[in-house]
Amino acid sequence: MYKTVLFDLDGTLTDPGLGITNSVAYALKKYGIEVGERERLYSFIGPPLNESFKRYYNFSDEKAMEAIGVYREYFTSKGIFENEVYDGIRQLLRRIKASGRKVVLATSKPEEFALRILEHFELTEYFDIVAGASMDEKRNKKGDVIKYALEKGGLTSEGAVMIGDREHDIFGAQENGIDTIGVLYGYGSRDELEKAGAMYIAETVYDIFALL
Repeated sequence: MYKTVLFDLDGTLTDPGLGITNSVAYALKKYGIEVGERERLYSFIGPPLNESFKRYYNFSDEKAMEAIGVYREYFTSKGIFENEVYDGIRQLLRRIKASGRKVVLATSKPEEFALRILEHFELTEYFDIVAGASMDEKRNKKGDVIKYALEKGGLTSEGAVMIGDREHDIFGAQENGIDTIGVLYGYGSRDELEKAGAMYIAETVYDIFALL
């Protein structure tokens, strides 16, 4: 039985699609880039923002960091709460917590934003540890965030499992010797998760507890 359960946030606990895409579109508009269909920006959900600005719009390191600052102009006041908790998540967290396991949030979103989101949606009580990226983006890769989460909680990788919807969650867990559950109700596909090496696949929120 897994005794430590780590969760990704975006695309795993909550659906942040509206807030993140609005924030990215706001930032890109500052650079004269107009985005058509919102779905084109779904690739920004999950990975570190600086990586996405560089990968999808060929921004330099400096320009990507600048764009993150513009992104946060919208996200901090509006985008952060253009978000909703997936059906069944609250019940799942309550059940895991009641089973005596440690529950950890490990997200590439800046930690202070993650804390605000958990508080807003009244999920804080279910988490023993909340670990996120640093605002300066020096800690934003999922592997580094997971390592930080374990250290913060005085935990080890033994008996731990990471639950997430994107390949970055799987790769980050593998770097730390942690088992993985990929979820299909978020923003990653079965193909993406299986190619990344997810040990288990949960099609719905309700499949997760059985895998634990």
